[in-house]
Amino acid sequence: MAVPSRKPSSDISTPSGRGYRMPAEWEPHAATWLAWPHYHADWPGKFEPIPWVYAEIIRNLARHERVELIVKDATAERQARKLLKRANALSDAVRVHRWPTNRVWTRDSGCTFVKCGARAPAREGWEGHDFNRADQVLKNERALAPAGLLAVKWRFNAWAKYSNWQRDEKTGSLMATAANAQEFHPVFGKQRVVLEGGSIDVNGQGTLLTTEECLLSKVQQRNPGMKRSDYQRVFADYLGVTSVIWLASGIAGDDTHGHVDDITRFVAPDTIVTAVESNPDDPNYEPLRENIRRLRSATDQGGKPLAIIELPMPAPVVFEGRRLPASYANFYIANGIVLVPVFNDANDRFALDIFADVFPDREVVGVYCGDLIWGFGAIHCMTQQQPVGA
Repeated sequence: MAVPSRKPSSDISTPSGRGYRMPAEWEPHAATWLAWPHYHADWPGKFEPIPWVYAEIIRNLARHERVELIVKDATAERQARKLLKRANALSDAVRVHRWPTNRVWTRDSGCTFVKCGARAPAREGWEGHDFNRADQVLKNERALAPAGLLAVKWRFNAWAKYSNWQRDEKTGSLMATAANAQEFHPVFGKQRVVLEGGSIDVNGQGTLLTTEECLLSKVQQRNPGMKRSDYQRVFADYLGVTSVIWLASGIAGDDTHGHVDDITRFVAPDTIVTAVESNPDDPNYEPLRENIRRLRSATDQGGKPLAIIELPMPAPVVFEGRRLPASYANFYIANGIVLVPVFNDANDRFALDIFADVFPDREVVGVYCGDLIWGFGAIHCMTQQQPVGA
């Protein structure tokens, strides 16, 4: 379902009120953040190939933008540098940070960067505000964040599922400090809001995609008591979002319970790709049909319908009897390149052709993720973009 547009926040204590918004992933990046893999329990019995997948991703990214690579300690840094050198992936574009982590999914544990300059701060609804004071606040903001960025630091609790998250919860703040971006903590009542970057996707113009399964279900419940309207207010205040499209659910095998970055993504301000399953006996068939039904009736922030491109699903990827969340929708858009997970599946070439048509000005590279997906995540899950500031 699509929720009618709402006005951007005019509260100067929020990023939106100061003229900041979450940019689309295809907008220019200053860098991509990743964390080097070290937690063997995320890939039990299959860890050995994972660093090589990371090396391939870093090698491709570093040709187009800076890579901010998080390693857990000095030993891990030595190991990473050695492997990256062997894979011809080590260059001056890779900058290393020694920060302890629990896992590697920086899309979810990292901060969400928002940028200034898309529009002037909203004046409508500022009755009673001192405009001179507001202008001074904005000047101070630029002094605090000379890169033109702020960092929205969500609370992270390992998808309301795992107990080892305390180190990862600090990652977003460390990223913000490294980027010289002032940090904001979204709150609901007296509690900080729990949110993962993989649960949302934006077109950079005010429209956001998410799922009811992830944010509104009582299973793996992130924020007890938060309703649809509460999330919409948070998105408006902190991300500059004026319209939210609520899809129903994610795909089978998704450990996060419904992340949208496995099913539906923006590829242009008015265009989305969305996963579809052709086999009526597959458990993803009906949920993905329901999602596309909602998308066909949805509109963007201006009330216009969206162009919808159907993206096939790969055949089920099963390991040790468990269905894994393999999906081409977990792609990542960087400067000049799009990295797409592939699975040695007949639909790989159809997915890559779709992305080549959608992004004619970018190189489209397939990265084999048949091993990586055993950790219940792929390329988008492991990356977090730092946009170029205003």
